[in-house]
Amino acid sequence: MSQQFATALYTASTWVVPLIIAITFHEASHGYVARLCGDDTAWRLGRVSFNPLKHIDPFGTILLPALLLLMRSPFLFGYAKPVPVNFQALRNVRRDSILVAAAGPAMNFVLAILAALALHLLAYLPDTARPWVAENLKNALIIDTGANAIINTGTLAANGAARQAANCQETGRRTNACHSRHRVLFVRA
Repeated sequence: MSQQFATALYTASTWVVPLIIAITFHEASHGYVARLCGDDTAWRLGRVSFNPLKHIDPFGTILLPALLLLMRSPFLFGYAKPVPVNFQALRNVRRDSILVAAAGPAMNFVLAILAALALHLLAYLPDTARPWVAENLKNALIIDTGANAIINTGTLAANGAARQAANCQETGRRTNACHSRHRVLFVRA
């Protein structure tokens, strides 16, 4: 195995692990909160799961980031398959749709805090594992805080669209903002 391939594999592993955790926990939390609020659609479809394969969108999770990587883009961009939510099944549509939309970014925030706290435990790891774990935790902070920055700006049709959908449900308007198709995940390369 060449040194260049080994370095690329090491770097990829330090990004893929925290990325899979961020995507999986983010999407599963939307479905879990929806179930708590009265909609069991995601639960019945098996989407409230820590199995990352349930959340992979072939184009948005694999092909698009791979193409950007091959084109040596200064950033990577991708998205996961959104968790299905039937807003009409929620007990209080306006409040609960906001809670469901906020669940993913809240989970990313919790994951970022856990990664930051785990950085303080690196001294207890063996010397051989410490650099790899440190890179994973650093990248988890970048991914989880970056995802929240993008999602919460509302500049992209991300979870902000679900917040807007709460208003659309109440007023009965049908606009593009009412029907978000994909969740967005941004990763700085």
